[in-house]
Amino acid sequence: MPMLPLFLLAGFLGSAQAAATQAPPSQPAASAPAAPQVAFPGQYAAAPAEWRFPVWPRGCARFEGAERVECLEFVAFDYGRLSRYAAANATLAAPRPGEPRVVFFGDSITDNWSKAGCGRFFPGRPYVNRGIGGQTTAQMLVRFRADVLAVKANVVVILAGTNDIAGNAGPVALGAVEDNLETMAELARAHGVRVVLASLLPVSDDEKDAKGQAIVRTTDRPPATIDALNRWLADYARKSDAVYLDYFSAVAGADGRFKPELTDDGLHPNAAGYAAMAPLAEKAIAQALSGLARAARR
Repeated sequence: MPMLPLFLLAGFLGSAQAAATQAPPSQPAASAPAAPQVAFPGQYAAAPAEWRFPVWPRGCARFEGAERVECLEFVAFDYGRLSRYAAANATLAAPRPGEPRVVFFGDSITDNWSKAGCGRFFPGRPYVNRGIGGQTTAQMLVRFRADVLAVKANVVVILAGTNDIAGNAGPVALGAVEDNLETMAELARAHGVRVVLASLLPVSDDEKDAKGQAIVRTTDRPPATIDALNRWLADYARKSDAVYLDYFSAVAGADGRFKPELTDDGLHPNAAGYAAMAPLAEKAIAQALSGLARAARR
């Protein structure tokens, strides 16, 4: 990937660093559902309304008989869900001269950045959202070339692994999850893309569903396993010259669980949670862009 001119990269880096130091924007009160927040063509694509099945194998367990077979076929015939962003990738124009392209790549926590009432996906920033809810690292690896490399990313922010721990695609060893994340990072580096590795977020059992029943998250996603993967991510980032983005510390309470005011379901951030995460993401992106600047000076 060609390097950006130094003076243009420096200008963008300065604006990214300034954004990282600003206080999180206040969040509007909840209102009627609105359309996905898309700032420019190809930045994001919501899942089509006709996709009535989940995109991960374990999700098909909620169906019976022929409907379960149909669900499993839906997953198997496009395991990486390349079709989700195919049209958006075709619509997405090449980055403007001197404008680094940042791709957010991950599961529902990335996907939800662009959903109204959740993340307010960095308005005015030339960032691209390529999140797909429910996916595991194995599924993301299938689409990494199409959704990151082919759109000419300069920086990729990877947030993945919680669904592997939950067994969304069946039982998987933590080492296999680490291998998938490492392979994504290696692919990025081979194509001159700077890597930001985000920590997994904590979970909690404090929230209740619409029927008033407790939502238990720590059984499928044991905190000790989340901690182990986060330690590996931090260590691998240090060894591989990637940037480690520590969301966990910002949204976890003293007990290591998701702060109740930052989540509505014990798993996903709410608007306040994303507001806490946004400046950390901007700071990590600025750090990654500074690495591009250093490489350009060599």
